[in-house]
This record gives sequence, structure tokens and C-alpha cells, in this order.
Amino acid sequence: MDATGTSPDDEDPVDQPRPNAHLRPVPDEATDPPLAEDEPHSPPPDRAPENSVPVADGPVRQAAEAFAAELIRLRTAAKLSQLALAQRLGYTKSYVTHLERCTQAPTQPVARQADEFFGSGEALTRLWRAYHTARTASRRQQPQRPTHQAPPRPAPAALHSTLPRDIAAFTGREGELHRLLRAAEAGRAPVISIHTVDGMAGVGKTALVTHAAHQLAARYPDGHRFVDLHAHTAGQPPADPSDVLATLLISIGISPQNLPDTLEERAALWRDRLAGSRMLLILDNAASPDQVEPLLPASQECLVLVTSRRRLIALDGAEPLPLDTLPPDQAARLFTRLARRTPDTDHTAVTEAVRLCGHLPLAITLLAGRLAHHPAWDLATFTDEFATAQDRLSELETSDRAVAAAFDLSYQDLPPHLQHLFRHLGLHPGPDIDPYATAALTDVPLAQARRHLETLYTDHLIEEPTPRRYRLHDLLREYAHTLTTHDPADTRTQATQRLLNYYTHTSQTADHHLNDTPRLHTHPTAVPDAAPELNTREQALAWMRTEHPNLIACARHTTNHTQPTHLIALAVAMAAYLRQQGPWDQALTLHRTAATTARRANNLHGEANALRDLGRVRQMTGDYAGAVKLLGQALELYRTLGDRLGEANALQNLGQVRQMTGDYAGAEELAGQALELYRTLGNRHGEANALQDLGRMRQMTGDYAGAGELAGQALELYRTLGNRHGEAGALHNLGRVRRLTGDYAGAGELAGQALELYRTLGNRLGEANALQNLGRVRRLTGDYAGAGELAGQALELFRTLGNRHGEANALRDLGWMRRLTGDFAGAEELAGQALELYRTLGARLGEANALQDLGRVQTELGDFTAAADLLARSRVLFAEVGDSQGEAEALNSTGALLARAGQPRRALDTYQQALLLTRQVHSPLDEAHALEGTGRCQAHTDTQAAITSLREAVTIYQRIGAAETATATEYLTQLEAEQA
Repeated sequence: MDATGTSPDDEDPVDQPRPNAHLRPVPDEATDPPLAEDEPHSPPPDRAPENSVPVADGPVRQAAEAFAAELIRLRTAAKLSQLALAQRLGYTKSYVTHLERCTQAPTQPVARQADEFFGSGEALTRLWRAYHTARTASRRQQPQRPTHQAPPRPAPAALHSTLPRDIAAFTGREGELHRLLRAAEAGRAPVISIHTVDGMAGVGKTALVTHAAHQLAARYPDGHRFVDLHAHTAGQPPADPSDVLATLLISIGISPQNLPDTLEERAALWRDRLAGSRMLLILDNAASPDQVEPLLPASQECLVLVTSRRRLIALDGAEPLPLDTLPPDQAARLFTRLARRTPDTDHTAVTEAVRLCGHLPLAITLLAGRLAHHPAWDLATFTDEFATAQDRLSELETSDRAVAAAFDLSYQDLPPHLQHLFRHLGLHPGPDIDPYATAALTDVPLAQARRHLETLYTDHLIEEPTPRRYRLHDLLREYAHTLTTHDPADTRTQATQRLLNYYTHTSQTADHHLNDTPRLHTHPTAVPDAAPELNTREQALAWMRTEHPNLIACARHTTNHTQPTHLIALAVAMAAYLRQQGPWDQALTLHRTAATTARRANNLHGEANALRDLGRVRQMTGDYAGAVKLLGQALELYRTLGDRLGEANALQNLGQVRQMTGDYAGAEELAGQALELYRTLGNRHGEANALQDLGRMRQMTGDYAGAGELAGQALELYRTLGNRHGEAGALHNLGRVRRLTGDYAGAGELAGQALELYRTLGNRLGEANALQNLGRVRRLTGDYAGAGELAGQALELFRTLGNRHGEANALRDLGWMRRLTGDFAGAEELAGQALELYRTLGARLGEANALQDLGRVQTELGDFTAAADLLARSRVLFAEVGDSQGEAEALNSTGALLARAGQPRRALDTYQQALLLTRQVHSPLDEAHALEGTGRCQAHTDTQAAITSLREAVTIYQRIGAAETATATEYLTQLEAEQA
């Protein structure tokens, strides 16, 4: 370069870039031959075509040949033709041919792109640098041109704005648009303002920056430039930044003859000419930071907006603005506007239409455009047809635009190993995936799976809604699945099999920590090469919670693709988790399908397990008759198979159902048989479970001492075994016994320990039961506000789980709170709801309790006839199920009714009956109630006897900390004063 700032070759048109060269296809073999030598500005006949390699031997030629040789070697090793390679890289075949024949000079972008595609490190990039160095040195050695030159061309006219037209129907994106408009306010910052808008194909990146540019245009008086960098343009390679700079420099008035020769010099001239200017530059469809960096002005007065399908992480100083799909409301507005429908259009159909489009603006635009041309079409019918289309992607295209075509460009830009991964993601049946499942699906090492997922995330082909968990947009998922149809069937089957093996094996590992029933833990599936460490219950529960949707999706997939082994194994592995966490309707479907599948496959053991699991969930949802039938079938199968452990488990489960229906004798007999079998088998976990069940039977029949002893034995055994789930259950049962025997302090402490442990274990059903027990202790000690809050929490959990028996119990507890606080109408309503649920479930004990609650409410309301009838029915039911404590409680309630009705003598007799029964079952609260009622009746005729009875009642109340202490003490004091 001489002192005037021009290089010796400035007047030679042969090696100069053409304006807008980056917008044209690369040279093709079918192009016109060079102009004759005597035509203006034609190259000499011995010169190669523009941007070609010199023919003569020398360093430049040798460097080009080395580049071509390495390209041929890599292509051959990959078993690709020139056409195949060109399609993968996004070029024409003739361009690759020219490169390999050394009739086209290599460029930095193609070298880097090919290196990334082949995974060859920087092999081609280094060879390009060698070529570039040789070429630069060769040009500097060329002699000056003769002084007789053609007359200089006139300087081109400077352009002010090359922005495309604004988007008339631009809708939504208010937050993103506001952020870009604010960028102009930072235009006088110490550094240039650069904003990168990245997102998946069709998400509306170009529309957003174009709309923003038109609103910002007045703030940038020195011009607005829009440049398409062609990262994903069909039939064109990414724009060479050197060529882009040539176009930009010419657009601001630089003569083509005065353009510098190298990229670096052009970038320097671009920065120099924009110094102090306020220009808005949009670089659309960028391929990489390397492509963008040379195009950036240095002036802090300029604003640069870059769009790309890739996250341009390495672009220093840029503010990223990731663009997601439209929110549902904005998507609906866009659809309505483009379809030319009125705002009162069928909102349900519009919502469904945009959901089916995945809220992707390009898809919405194309679908709405079809509807706009048919104003007579019914929107709901149109949406239904689109929903049932076999190939939704084919519905989203016009003559020149298509969602699938946009996806094609992103997909073809991937190297083969990433294309393989992307296709295989379309085989995954679940909503998201992590690196472990990806490694299994694609049969690659875990570290490689992580890197590949990160690359697809950077390219906006997958999303990362939470750390290390990835998902495909709905339309991209459909696109990927379509691509897999071109893979061999065996390849698809093997990939799916590896994925199912991984999920089955890992869920079995998790179940080992979650299962609360003795079972042989086997791992029939192949051990995957990589799986997460699940060494504790907490880790197992966290994994199950995260993967639950994927496991259900895999189970459905196996059902549809007749893979019985995996379905049966997955159902067993998920049984404990679904029992503890819900939802139970999902568990019912899973186990029912597993039982049917096992029966068809003649897998008797699998069928027995599925029937038992199904029966247990039936019990939890309150279908006791269905539970008994299913558990009986499972028991029969286990006995046929000689599976004594399975037999013991089924006996125990049948006993639990009998308990829920009030058949305590039958329940105790079955629990005893199960206990004997567990002890014969030496299965201590089963033994502890059976002891706990027997303790509950004793509690229900009023044998609180026996119940406490059995619960204590179970607790000790659970702790010895390290079974924290069983420990929590034993603490809960001990707390109930303490509550029923009047030790409210001990009951509250045990209930709190059980609650804390259940929460630590993530057992939501146990948590709900513990909340209920703790709430009842609070109620009995007079903390009605705390009791109501706990009962409400329990009710919400029971309803979430679908546990109707627990829901009925919680409704009863809330009804108690309403009655005790004077809201008799609310109490009546809640008790009625509980009664209806108990009757639906066939829960006779619950029904007896609810009838008693309603009788107490009617007593308070003064409807003594209705109250008497309700309490009488309650007593009959308590007697039938063998609940002596409940019967004593009903007698006390009847005594209170008779006293309120003005029949103290009959009331006294009833309280005396209750007193005898309460002392038999050792229920101190009920005993105190009977004594207080007796004393209040005696006060009418024998004050001294009344004082004696009341003193006994107050003593018990004080000992157990009952809420009735204050009122009973006040009445006793009053009688004693009158006596004195």
C-alpha cells in the first residue's frame, strides 16, 4: 500500500470482489466464459477466473493444492460424494468441485465449517491460513501496473437505508421490543451497543429486529443497513465477511477501485468511516461470531442488532436476547389478526390452533394465511382437521415458505454425528431427556452426550427448561421423528430398546429405596453404560419425581409397540412411587394395562404382581370391593406359583382392606396369617409390617394397651432394619394410641416426628395422615385455629392424591372445628359431605362417625328428634363393626342430647352406660366426658354426688390436657361455692 492509501492492485479489476457477491451463488461450471481480453476490465487470457488460484507453480498454488488434498481425504474417509458434502455444508456441488480442482480459492468460513463438520480440529483452517499468507505475500511482490489505465469509474452513490419494509401484522413481543428500543438510549455508552437475538427457526427473530429498526430509524441519522449473512439460506453458503464489507463500504460511497484487499484492511476502513457516526446496523441470519466480528463498527454511537439460530456465546460485549415461542395470548392475537377474523372469534378453536402450531410464529403465519383466503370456513372444523392431519408439517407450507424447509436448513447445517443425535431424539416418547438417557438412546459415552446436547442447545434445536434437561419443540419433535423413518428399522428398534433398558434398570434401582413391601429385587434388564447414582431414598425419590412423565410415556410406548417385558417391569418398579406420590388414576391405568399384558404373555408372576398393585391402589381410592376381588386373584396366583412371599404380601393387603370396611376380626386373622408366613420366611420387613397392621386392629377394637405394644415392637424392628418409611408409620400409629389414651403431649410429639419423617421421605400420603393426626391433637387441646389449618392442609393433600377416604376424614375434622366454634350450618354441611363419601366407599366406621357428628350438630340446633335418630343409627353401626370406643362416644353424645332435651334422669342412665364402656376400653377422654355428664345430671338432685363426679372428670381433663378443663373446672367451682 502506498502513501495515498491505495494498494498497487487498486486499478486492476481482476482480483476485486464484486458488489453483493455474497448474495450470489458460488461460481458454477455452467457460468459464462471470461470476457475477451479487449473488452473493458476483462482479465488477461492467462489469468484464472475471479477469486481463483494462480495456475503457475509457486507457494500460492502449493498451499491451495494442500488444502484441496486434505478436503478430498476427509471427504473420502467420510464416504461422501462431492454432491453429498455440498448438501451437508450448504453449498453447490460445483463449488466443492472448484475447491478440489484448485480453480476456486478456499475461504476461512468454508474451512471452519468443514472442520466442524468432519470433526477435524483446525486441519483445514490451518491450511487456509497458509494459503492466505502465501497469497498476501504474492500480491505484495507483484510489480506496479502500467500508468496507462482506464478512466476512473464514478464513485457510487451512498445509500441511506437498506431496511426491508416493516411487518404490517407484527403482534406481541412487547417486552422484547421494549428492551431493543431501550438499547438506543445506551447509544452514548463508552462501548458500542450490540444485541444478539437468537432463537429457533421460525420464531420471528428477523421480524422483531426489523420492526424495532423502523421504530429506531429516526435516532440514527447516518444510515440504516440490513445485511443477510445467509447462515441458513437454501442454495447459498454463509456470506464471506470480506464480501459483506465490500458491499457495506460501497454503500457508504467508497469506490470499488479503492477497496482494500484483505479482510483486516476492509474492517479497519469500515470502522474508520463510521467513527463518530450514528448508524443502525442489522446483521441478519448470522452463522458465527467470526462472521460477525469484522463487520462491527467501533463507534459507541452505533447500534448493532444481530439475529442467529445459534447462541453467539463467543461474541464479546454482546447482550443476548433469546427469543422463545410466543406466549399463548400473543399467539392467539397473531392468529386472529392474520386469519382476518374478528376478536370475538371462537377462542377455544384459536387457542387449540396456536397450540398445535407450538406457538411458533412461522407456523401460525402459514396456518392463519390458509384460513384468511377462505372466509367461509368454520374455524373449529378447520382446527379439528389440522389436529387430525397425519403430517402437520406438510400442512404448514406455501409455495415459497414452509416450517419443514426452515428446519431442514438447521438440520443440514449439522455434522453427521449431531444429525444422528437429533434424529434419535425424535424416538424418545417422553417430554424431555437428560444426558444419561441420551447416552443410552444414541449409544455414546456420557461425556459425549453432554457435549452434543449442549451443541444442539446452542443451535436452538433443543430447549433447556431446567438445568441439564432438554426438550424438543413440538414441531421439531415431529420433524425429528419424520427424519427417523429414513433410518433402518433395526437401528430405530435398537435405539429404543437401549432407552427402555436404561429407564427400566434405573427405575428398579430407585424402587429398591422406595418400596415399602418385601419383594425380591432383581434387575432383569441390561445394565446401561451410564446411570445416575441412586444411593439413598432421597436421591431415588428425586429421580422418580423428575423422570415420572418419561416413565409413563415409555410404558405407553411399550403398550403400543407390544413390548410386554418392559411394560410389566416398569409397572412394578413404579408401583411404590405412585402409591406414595400419586396420581392414583394414572397408577390404576398402568397396573390394569400391565395385568392384561402379562396375562396375554402367559406371565403368571407378572400378572400376580400387577393384580396386587392394582388392588392396593383400588383400596386407596376407596373401591374396597374391587380391591378384595383383585387381591384375592393375586393371592390365588401366588399360591399356584408357590410364591410364599407374594402370598404373605397379598394376605397382608387383604387384611388392610377388611380393616377399612370395619371387619376387624377378619382383618386380624389375615394379618396373623401374613405374620406367620413372614416369620417362617425370615422376612423381617414383612414381619414389622404385619405387627403394625395387628396393632391398628387392636386400636380399632379398643385394646389400646395391645395396640401400643405391637406398634412399639414394629417401631423397634423398623429401626433395626433401617426402614425409615416403616419407622414413620409406627410413630404415627403410636401417636394415635397416645391420643386415644389421653396422652396429648406424647401424641403431639410422636405425630410431629412422623410428619417430619414423612416429609423427609417425600411420602405425601403419610404426610397427609400425620397432618390429620396432629390436627386432632390440637383440637383436643383447644387450639381450634391450628387444628383447622392442619385439617385443611390434610384435605388438600388427600384430594391431590385422590384418596377419598382421607378426604372424608379431613372433612369430618373440619366439621368438628365448625361445630366447636359455633358455625353449626357449616358443620352440618361438612359432616354431610363426609357421610356421603363414606357410604360411597362402603366405609362403615366412617359412616358411624359422620352420623354421630350430624347428631351432635342437630342437638346444638335444637332438633332433638333428628339428633336422636342419627345417634341411634351411629351406635348400631359402631356395635356392628366392634368399635367399643366409638359406641361409648355415641352414648355420651346421646346423654348430652337427653340433657339438652330436659330429660336429666334418662341422660344420667345413658352417661352411666357410657362410663362403664369407657373404663373397659381405657379411653380417658370419653371417661371424663361421661363423668362430667353424670355430674351435670346429678346436680339437679344430689349436689355432693355431682361434685364428686365432676372432680373426677376435672382430674382426668387436667392430666391429659383436654380443652374441656376450663369449662368443667368453672362449673365445679360454681357448685362448690353453692354447696358452701
